[in-house]
Amino acid sequence: MSIDALDDGLARLAHEDGVLVRVEATEGSAPREAGTWMLVWARGLTATIGGGQLEYQAVDEARALLQAPAGEPLRKRYPLGPSLGQCCGGVVHLSMRRVGAADAADLRRQLTEHLAPVAIFGGGHVGLALARLLATLPYAVRWIDSRDGVFPDALPAQVQTEHSEPVQDAVATLPPGTHVLIMSFSHAEDLDIVIACLRRLRERDDLPYVGLIGSKTKWATFRHRLEARGFGEAEMARITCPVGVPGVTGKEPEVIAVAVAAQLLQRRTAAG
Repeated sequence: MSIDALDDGLARLAHEDGVLVRVEATEGSAPREAGTWMLVWARGLTATIGGGQLEYQAVDEARALLQAPAGEPLRKRYPLGPSLGQCCGGVVHLSMRRVGAADAADLRRQLTEHLAPVAIFGGGHVGLALARLLATLPYAVRWIDSRDGVFPDALPAQVQTEHSEPVQDAVATLPPGTHVLIMSFSHAEDLDIVIACLRRLRERDDLPYVGLIGSKTKWATFRHRLEARGFGEAEMARITCPVGVPGVTGKEPEVIAVAVAAQLLQRRTAAG
């Protein structure tokens, strides 16, 4: 789900009603997972539930709902093989409800609450590229820096900016399960954030990924400093440095962002 699509859909909702079509559950093989959604308009769509014939039929039924008097939401079971001729062979359960401008705030909350939390420490060029890329993926981004005035004004809804001084204090307030990416303007700040993450892992063990941008040389220096502060091998092994999937060697911010986002997606898939 692209949060850009949600922003576009909510903006359109201010001027016309639509029908929210959402995948509530699936059985067996299905085009998209539960939580996937689209907004159907009298003309056009925002986002997609995938599936070819499934989406085609759902759009027809949603537009019929849009033409009818306001009523109860519709829930329907779609066997993909028998009724739609799709080779997926599974079953998709869809819900459909008419929505208007008054539903916008609740809709934003519903469609973003399932996003996985990511914290980016550092408002530089790589942080910006990564925040923009993650805005097209199923992540809720908390973007943190110790400096004022470093964040752009226009950001997607799931990217929340935060000023924290000292910056490492924000680690204690991250939601459990947050994936942390450390890329501040200062190696000293980076080290402070890493230490705060390791201390939280000691206490709560609820940060599944802590990535530090930098070279192997930078990490070797950090290891010596962390050892001097009493952190052991097993603890330091929880830090990923360098970050990003192997084999992507470009140093442009956008290239680094792609490599890091791919690594997050790999870990999300591995975690099930």
